[in-house]
Amino acid sequence: MPGWRDEEIIVGANAGRIDVIATPIGNLGDLSPRARDALAQADLVAAEDTRRTGQLLAAMGLSRPLVSLHEHNEAERIPELLARLEAGAVIALVSDAGTPLLSDPGYELVRAARAAGHALRTVPGPSAITAALSIAGVPTARFCFEGFLPARSRERRERLAQLALEPRTLVFFEAPHRIAESLADITAAFGTAREAAVGRELTKAFETLYHGTLGELSQRAREDANLARGEITLVVAGAPALAVSGAVTPGELSRIVALLAKELPPSKAAALAAQITGARRSEAYDIAVKLGGGVSSRAESAG
Repeated sequence: MPGWRDEEIIVGANAGRIDVIATPIGNLGDLSPRARDALAQADLVAAEDTRRTGQLLAAMGLSRPLVSLHEHNEAERIPELLARLEAGAVIALVSDAGTPLLSDPGYELVRAARAAGHALRTVPGPSAITAALSIAGVPTARFCFEGFLPARSRERRERLAQLALEPRTLVFFEAPHRIAESLADITAAFGTAREAAVGRELTKAFETLYHGTLGELSQRAREDANLARGEITLVVAGAPALAVSGAVTPGELSRIVALLAKELPPSKAAALAAQITGARRSEAYDIAVKLGGGVSSRAESAG
């Protein structure tokens, strides 16, 4: 039963250990005393950005050996770090901000360390996901984290079409320079009335929460340059029960087909829309042909 107790560590067959440590997403005051102690006691800190982590350590009055571990070098770093673990080292794993592995590197290292029998310890703390959910004012009983949407318009719209009927609250990260475009695509896929919130610069000096419908937030993103400044976490309420009851409404089907038809031939758009919604493919195809789509039916048949 969870509760206060002396710290226990599940030790594997070998002596080394990885401490997965959450670091502040903005406000340095959010680093827990336990996280500071874990960093101070680590033999080595594996950091997404050694310069940024070096600044964090300096602010805490600490100095520890650092090694970079990011998406471009994680695979090649693993043998070296496993060797350190074999020698009994304690490695602190941190990302630039928040909890490692959540849209951040570290998964491959953690998986390899577990397979090799090394101990793993979590030192939980800040996360932009839970921070945004806590103030968004949308349902939080069930949610799913989608990370960053695809940067390319076609892939992003396809993914959003697949999520249009998801009943759980959705959490996304987004780059500032793409937030307006992404909100426009999300609005097209989910409808203008869906409740949502944009958390900007959470825990920092200019923390701002924009709350409203997707239609309102999409318009705000086009008109307010401040919304596109800083780190952004987007929370979107899930699809209403009517939309996921198994009988998709004509409006929902038309919106999903229209989103897919911008990038796909009518037959492919219809097939994917039918798979997502459970509607008849012929019905979806008729809509796609009437809309014209991103690729005309004449061009499709000619191909």
